[in-house]
Amino acid sequence: MKINQLKIALLLIIFFINQSLCTGQKLPKLKQAGLEEVENLSPQINELCQTLWDYSETALLETKSTQLLIEVLEKEGFSIEKNVAGMPTAFVATFGSGAPVIGILAEYDALPGVGNDKVPFRKAREDGLKSGQGCGHNLFGSACVNAAIALKRTMIKQKIQGTLKLFGTPAEETVVGKVYMARDGVFDGLDAVLEWHPSDETKAGYGKSLAMNNFQVEFFGQAAHGAADPWNGRSALDAVELMNYGVNLMREHIYPTTRIHYVIPNGGEAPNVVPEYAKVWYFVRDTSRANVENFYDRILKIAEGAAMGTATTYKTTLITGVHEYNLNEPLIFAVDKNLKLVGPPEFTEEEQKWAKELQRNTEKKEKGFLTDIKNIPADWKNKLPDGGSTDVAEVSFITPTVGFRVATAPYDVPWHSWATSASHGTKAAFKGAVVATKVLTLTALDLFTDESLRTEAKNYFIKSTEGKPYNSPLPEGQKVMLPQ
Repeated sequence: MKINQLKIALLLIIFFINQSLCTGQKLPKLKQAGLEEVENLSPQINELCQTLWDYSETALLETKSTQLLIEVLEKEGFSIEKNVAGMPTAFVATFGSGAPVIGILAEYDALPGVGNDKVPFRKAREDGLKSGQGCGHNLFGSACVNAAIALKRTMIKQKIQGTLKLFGTPAEETVVGKVYMARDGVFDGLDAVLEWHPSDETKAGYGKSLAMNNFQVEFFGQAAHGAADPWNGRSALDAVELMNYGVNLMREHIYPTTRIHYVIPNGGEAPNVVPEYAKVWYFVRDTSRANVENFYDRILKIAEGAAMGTATTYKTTLITGVHEYNLNEPLIFAVDKNLKLVGPPEFTEEEQKWAKELQRNTEKKEKGFLTDIKNIPADWKNKLPDGGSTDVAEVSFITPTVGFRVATAPYDVPWHSWATSASHGTKAAFKGAVVATKVLTLTALDLFTDESLRTEAKNYFIKSTEGKPYNSPLPEGQKVMLPQ
């Protein structure tokens, strides 16, 4: 036996003994087999985490990241469908045939402007890249792809029937990728879907998300000299400002759960030229799709009024829209069981020291990485949403969907920031990806082999959706707005 194989074997023996002691029961043979495959893949998990962090490509520009993941999956024997739903960086990898059909979602896009070196203080990356993995999608992509590989190997060795699909979903940060894939039927025919996300805590995914519309309003006026003949001008920027003023007055009359935010990507070229073009970009969110549509319609009327008041014209483009996350109770508790079976990441003293320095530099309490698993609270169904939105929600209205979180960054540091970008390039964060790979693998094996779990999940899904078919928020026939 080679030295590396011997090390893996010894680690597995120690792992299984520890798990048996912790759970008070023997680990099922099938799950032992799945975990062994993950352990064999640990070097590749770390390597992909690092390379995706190095690339840190932003939404719909994840060209190298996509190619890397496709090459790994093709080498493993998956069949690949590329350029899915009009997106060059979206793909579907498939193994097996027949029922059941289980899916895993993979993300890999980065955020603009949050790049940082892998140090616990503000420092530009040595390669000069400005973008960064402030949401940890490098870990997300690696863990999900390697879970699919571990599952494929286990399915072959254990003679498990069914179809496994790994979905390469770009542009989650702009809430785009899965929305267009869902609209085009990419997720149809699945029995269940799994996902996870990096976090500062380790827990099952019982948290809610907000429904959202992501849209822009463009105003068109008439240029003129700002001093010589302003009466000949019609300011598109005035229209933007009037619209924003109207929306801000409306804030007094919205629900406490509603969130509205905007930026002005284009407000003119020079002060002495009346702007003939201006654009404002809005997000409107709430706890239900119906509430979002209500406030979205009101904002569009304000835009119309702003155009009338400034003698300009306007155009509205709904870039994307999502539902709230449709949670599935049977799958949440199945994931929780496997999460506790695997256990949280274990961090060294040096890694905890690094984490506390990062917290100190972001003015947070120096608690380090959290090393516990949060229990599902008894009142989890009554918890308010965390405040964000995700395109995973669209999948959750097509098929039973479940996720979980694993600690990959020090507790309470600002998310979507230089701090999380720095953390997600470290070996400490990669440990979280290995834990996630194990939980994904074990839960997928449950779904492939436990018909009663699939039935419970399906029945809960039908009840929560009232049996209604999925209805995409996107206008019919609209194509993805690809970066120029």
